[in-house]
Amino acid sequence: MAVRVLVVDDAAFMRMMVKDILSKNGYEVVGEAENGMKALEKYQELKPDLTTMDITMPEMDGIKD
Repeated sequence: MAVRVLVVDDAAFMRMMVKDILSKNGYEVVGEAENGMKALEKYQELKPDLTTMDITMPEMDGIKD
């Protein structure tokens, strides 16, 4: 069973690149979000095994509490 991943980045190009790398290495990308607030919603909905998150994004980023 593949590890289920949520990809979070405000740059669509970076989300695409991360998704491509993960998919090619056997991970299942179950969703993506463009900021931390959306990531929280997606996380609760999708319950991924792993989340990748950019550390500088609008609204809420990967380093704020």
